[in-house]
Amino acid sequence: MGVTTFTQEFTTPIAPSRMFKALILDSHNLIPKIAPQGIKSIEFIEGDGGVGSIKQTNFADGGHLKCLKHKIDALDSDNLICKYTLIEGDVIFDKIESVVYEVKFEASSNGGCICKMSSEYHTKASVELKEEDIKQGKEKAMGLYKVVEEYLSANPDVYA
Repeated sequence: MGVTTFTQEFTTPIAPSRMFKALILDSHNLIPKIAPQGIKSIEFIEGDGGVGSIKQTNFADGGHLKCLKHKIDALDSDNLICKYTLIEGDVIFDKIESVVYEVKFEASSNGGCICKMSSEYHTKASVELKEEDIKQGKEKAMGLYKVVEEYLSANPDVYA
């Protein structure tokens, strides 16, 4: 088994605690509401959102994905860090055994935040993963972050 790690970060004028609440703690309520064209629902199929919980994301009909399941490995609300593992889904599991994600929200000097993400792809033996292989997923994730940023900008009292 090989491990390939990709990192990315972006800055936003939204405070880190608001981004963390929207994207991590309350994503199951917020995301289907503000992005129904892409995500039909997000539900906990095990647990209540804490460490060990399993969250299933159900995508809108007509897309190339039906659902994904993530297990929450670590959740640090004080330091605004979440680590979770993609454990099931109709994605490239012919090449991949699992994907471990870590998302961290840090304060920036302008009152906003820097969102840092790392994705650790655990591939099956002799599989080499290239950035092009995961480009579409990364772009969709960044698009979702932007939708959340726009929503929080337009609604300054939400998660304040």
